[in-house]
Amino acid sequence: MYRFFVEEDQIGEREIVITGSDVNHIRNVLRMKPGEQMAVSDGKGKDYGCRVREIFRDKVMADILEEKGAEGELPARIYLFQGLPKGDKMELIIQKAVELGVYQVIPVATRRAVGKLDKKKEEAKVRRWNGIAQSAAKQSGRGIIPQVAAVASFKEALAMTEGFDVKVIPFEHASGMEGTRQEFQRIQPGTDAAVFIGPEGGFEDEEIALARSMGVTAISLGKRILRTETAGLMALSVIGYLLETADA
Repeated sequence: MYRFFVEEDQIGEREIVITGSDVNHIRNVLRMKPGEQMAVSDGKGKDYGCRVREIFRDKVMADILEEKGAEGELPARIYLFQGLPKGDKMELIIQKAVELGVYQVIPVATRRAVGKLDKKKEEAKVRRWNGIAQSAAKQSGRGIIPQVAAVASFKEALAMTEGFDVKVIPFEHASGMEGTRQEFQRIQPGTDAAVFIGPEGGFEDEEIALARSMGVTAISLGKRILRTETAGLMALSVIGYLLETADA
């Protein structure tokens, strides 16, 4: 079923009004007709089952059939602090991280980051990244649209995690998977967890030392050296599996 996101003021007692670029998508791409059903989310964890009533050039009117809590969210909030990669790798990382249930993505300018953005380019990039997050949220049945934040320095990123329940940073010199398993299992429903991923060149020893001094645990992701676009997705996959099978 096709999914769309709307603002709260577009939701009435018995109907929802869809506006903006989604109208063109519904009319001319999906070619939906009155009577067809769709899923609509308020982007804050509430889903609506709807039936298209009327399609106009500038809006789509849909009747609300049912209202329920979003079912596509992890029970914990996972924040991915991603070191800036080169090229367009960030787009893939954001898309797949959203599909895997990430709550927020924070691009981080680390010392070894190859990708450097000036302020003008950064604003345009962040807008594009948020558009990718929205598309991925629609495709994967998310109940929220995970935000891609503005680029933060490493120190700023660490400061953002004050009060988090679990904070981990995969590091190639960390040894053993037992510590990794213990940290991931500490991520329980209702908790906030931070995962720091380095860029292509990894983290410098001084960055790891600073992270540790602020309560971040260095962990291993196995004996193989993972690319920056693989490491975060591997961590998110394991965390998601543990959270969604905890009561199985």
